[in-house]
Amino acid sequence: MKNLLKIFLLITLTVAIVSCGKDNYDEPTSLFTGKVVYNGEPLGVRGSNGDVYLQFWQDGYELKTSFNVYVAQDGSFSAMLFDGTYKLVMNNNRGPWVNSPDTVIVNVKGRTTKDYPVTPYYTLKNINYSLNGNMLTASFDVTQVTAGRDIEYVALMVNKTKFVDFGDGTHVNWVRNSSVTPGHITLQLDISNDLSKQVKLYARIGLKISGIDQGLYDTGVYELK
Repeated sequence: MKNLLKIFLLITLTVAIVSCGKDNYDEPTSLFTGKVVYNGEPLGVRGSNGDVYLQFWQDGYELKTSFNVYVAQDGSFSAMLFDGTYKLVMNNNRGPWVNSPDTVIVNVKGRTTKDYPVTPYYTLKNINYSLNGNMLTASFDVTQVTAGRDIEYVALMVNKTKFVDFGDGTHVNWVRNSSVTPGHITLQLDISNDLSKQVKLYARIGLKISGIDQGLYDTGVYELK
């Protein structure tokens, strides 16, 4: 029994030492931030399901690994990192832009900011929302940047949370127009039922590109109530 007790105490002590060693690892302290941009301007994406993300890679270690950094609705991303040199890449077909992922080298030292450039098929600009009674109106300009993909539809959506996009459960009402070409576009949506039922209500426009899963959106949401 004494020998068994000694063995048990030895195992317990070993586990405690290993656990303390793990707990004593330093945590990353450098904040890295950036945005997915075109010509320096951020692009809005879906932020409700984590489909749009970038990958950080760091060489020089025994195990070469990567980790994902998810892009928010306004096109921004952030991560806590150790100081060092990283490769920032985007996987294929991860956003509403031309599928030609670049590798961006990032030298992290303290608080660091660097954007990730992409080339979109279309851009959304001059976005305006207005509410007249129960009728919500959104107007905006669509500009084609790259040929090869048509517009499947544009949409004006409302939701009870700040996550507003094409996904199931992320809009309570919407209107779509599938017969549009680049230029100035106006959409109207009757939200009388939504105004009476929802405690909070937010609006957002989006553009669906043919053959691409991810939509292009306004970088922000418009708070209706």
